Formats: sequence, C-alpha cells, structure tokens
Amino acid sequence: MGRAAALRGALAHWRQDLPASLVVFLVAVPLCVGVAVASGVPAERGLVTGIVGGLVVGLLPGSSLQVSGPAAGLTVLVFDAVQRFGLGSLGVLVLAAGLLQIAMGLLRTGRWFRAISLSVVHGMLAGIGLILILGQLYAVSGRTAPGSGAGKIGALPALAADWFTGRAATTALAMAAATVALLTLWRRLPAPVRAVPAPLAAVALAAAATALFGLDVPRVRVDGLFEAVALPTGDGLAAVAGTAGLGTVLAFALIASAESLFSAAAVDRMHHGPRTDYDRELTAQGIGNTLCGLLGALPMTAVIVRSAANVQAGARTRTSRVLHGLWLLLFAALLPAVLGLIPLAVLGGVLVHAGAKLIPLRPAAALWRGHRGELAVLTVTAAAIVLTTLFEGVLIGVALAVAKSAWQTSHLHIDLADTGPGGPLKVRLSGNATFLRLPRLLDTLESLPTGRPVELDWTALRHLDHACRTALLTWAARHAAHDPATVSWQPPLTVTT
Repeated sequence: MGRAAALRGALAHWRQDLPASLVVFLVAVPLCVGVAVASGVPAERGLVTGIVGGLVVGLLPGSSLQVSGPAAGLTVLVFDAVQRFGLGSLGVLVLAAGLLQIAMGLLRTGRWFRAISLSVVHGMLAGIGLILILGQLYAVSGRTAPGSGAGKIGALPALAADWFTGRAATTALAMAAATVALLTLWRRLPAPVRAVPAPLAAVALAAAATALFGLDVPRVRVDGLFEAVALPTGDGLAAVAGTAGLGTVLAFALIASAESLFSAAAVDRMHHGPRTDYDRELTAQGIGNTLCGLLGALPMTAVIVRSAANVQAGARTRTSRVLHGLWLLLFAALLPAVLGLIPLAVLGGVLVHAGAKLIPLRPAAALWRGHRGELAVLTVTAAAIVLTTLFEGVLIGVALAVAKSAWQTSHLHIDLADTGPGGPLKVRLSGNATFLRLPRLLDTLESLPTGRPVELDWTALRHLDHACRTALLTWAARHAAHDPATVSWQPPLTVTT
C-alpha cells in the first residue's frame, strides 16, 4: 500500500516534476563537467556522480526536493587529493568517506551539524569560493597556478601583467570573461530568454562560437562514460592507510555532510512540502558517496544551485531529481561527443561565477552592522582556508568561534560600593565567573584597601568555576589575615557550584 500510494503521488505531479527535471538536467550538465575538470579528473566522472546523485540518492528518504551531485565546494579538496595520492586513489578515499557518512547517519549525528556556527559556514564557503576563483584565473590564462594559496595571491601581479601584455591565452581569457559577464547579466534579460538556464546558454554559445570561428582554445577531453569508471584497486587502499589519507577522508565526510545539510535547511525554507530528516539525508549521502567511490567518481553533496533550480521550476516530489539523473545517463551514454565541443575556458568562467556566488557579501555586510565579532570569525576562517588547507581552515574557524562564544558567555559584572568612612566595602558579583575573567576579578579585589570590612555578595552569579572559587578563597584568606572579621560572604563560600 505504501509503494502504491507513493507511485500515485509521483504520477499526480508529473506535469510539474517532468519539466523541473529537464531544467535541473540542463543546469547540472555544465556544472558536473566543470567541477570535474577543475578537480583534475576526467569530465565523465563528474557526470557519473551526477547520475548517482539522481538515480540513487534521489530515490532515498531524507530531503524530497534537494538535488545531489559534484559540488564546487569540494573542488579544492579533490584537486589536492588527486595531486597528493593520484587519480587511482580517489575512489577509495570517496568510498571511505561514504561509509563514514553512513555510520554518522545511523548514529543520528545529522542534526548536530546544525550547531556549527553560521559564520564558520559562511567563512568556509567564502574561502572555497576565493580558491576556486584564484585557480580558474590561472587556468583560463594558460598559466600554471602556484601550489599554495599564498603563492596564488602573490603571483597575481605577474598574472595581471600577462593579461595586459598579451602573453596570456587571450582568446580563452576573453571567453571566460564573457561567460562571467553573461551569467551575471542573465537575470536582467527578458523572461523568455531566462527560461534557458544561464550556464547552459553560456556553454552552448561558447561551443557554437568556437566551431563557427575556428577558435584555437582547449576543449573538454572525452573518453566515454563507461571507460571513465574505475573500480578501487589495491594501490588505492594505501592512500587511506596513512595519516594524510585519513585526514582527507575525514575532510571529505565532514565538509560534504555539512554542505548537504546546510543546503537542506536552505531548501526547506523555499517550499512548503515535507521537511528534511537530517539523519536519513546524511545516510543517503553516505550511500551515494559509497557508490561513487566504487565507481571511482567525484564525491557528492547536495548542491544548492541545482536544488534551488528544482524548487523554482515547480518540482513537487523526488521524481524530478530521479528523472534528472536519468537524463544525465542518457546524455552521457548516447551523446558523449557533445562534451568534446565545450571549451575549457567557458567552464572556467562558469566556475569563477559559481565561486563568486559562494562569497557571502550580504551576510558579511549585515554582520558588520551588528555582529562584528562574527564577521571576524568569518574573515579568519576564509583567510585560513586560502592560506592553509580547507580542513585546517575550518578547524581554525571552529576553534575561534568556540573561543569567541566562551569569552562572550563569561561576562562578569563587578559592582563596588563604598558605604562611607568606617562602613564596609560592598562588592557584588553577577554573571559568569570563569577563568577567562579571573585577571579582572583579582585586579579588582586586590586593589581594595586593607583594614576595612568587605562584604562580598555573589548570589547573582549564574556560574562560579573552580579556578575563580579557589582564587576567591585565597584572596579572602590573605585579606582576612589582617583582621578575621573584615571579610563576610553572601552566601557562605563553602557552598559548591
């Protein structure tokens, strides 16, 4: 009965889901190919990930409308993994990450990803976007990008000089720039024109111009869908055995899970249908990545660009995302030669535009007006990702967010009242007395004159940690040594917290 009801529900909305699946398919093709090329792997492997995201993850419970596939957010990490461990090891790394995601989903840890600071998330996306932009600037210019983020930034003046002196790949650079301009201005064009997805229009126009004018620009290399499938080998297993390999697996799993679940939260705000079950969605993503690893494909996440296109196109059920996977499979199997017409420069432009959209300018402006501490977390996270690695940058951002939160939640108010000559000095503590505020607390108490009675009222404290309690006892013993009657407590300090 349950399957029959689900089938009837899917058929009831086919008029909305079928056209929505075509829109998502048209958006997914250039992104799947572009992410694969930028990651340093054959273009077909990006399509394999998109197919698995549609046909497999699309059928699984979790989120009903978000669409999974290769994501720009993992491009930097995948490229680094391929350079470090080799293309043959990618499948094993993704497979291990998928198994870890399945375990995390079964342990019901999906909801905990919602506890990560939003500033860290925005900083992570900004850092990924900046690295993506920097890498593609060198790629479309026909130059080899320096290995480090600092090196890429430091070499920008020389790269700009190549642009203005004509030593760069001028035709490819102009094509990439035109692609970025087209994608930026597309939303301002008439509605009938906007019915065509902007990335597809850019790729189609660039491919047509290349063929029509005989432009000498590098194009996507096509090996065939089934030839691109690479099952895990024994050599690939060695990559997971070391500390570096395990760190890459952990980074794959955590970042892919975070991006998928953050995307689910965003998609839930865009429609009024069933809400996402985070634990089931995490398990579904793990199953998808496990299968992608077995096929030697790119890791997958739920992608907000495709998911938003799915919702905005009017999708009602998960049928639309399953059909989008079917269209990808038919396209890659029956029309692989079409990929060979796509210039790499236009894919670089698509990724530069995608990277720019990852930089949260509006949230950063809002934080500047009201929460500059959070803006500092965002900025430091992004800078750390650019200058170190994605995983290390996220860890630095999380550590900074935790330290900031600890500092803000340890507010201690010290009110000092002098009742006059011969009267007691009244000290009232409120808030949270933690070791972070211990220097200020001791400075205030040690500045009190000796020989005068002191009344210390700490009934308003919400928290008194061991370090502060010990410090108060030590100060009281030293102060009372001059006159045992000069210190009184409200309540008695022997009460533990």
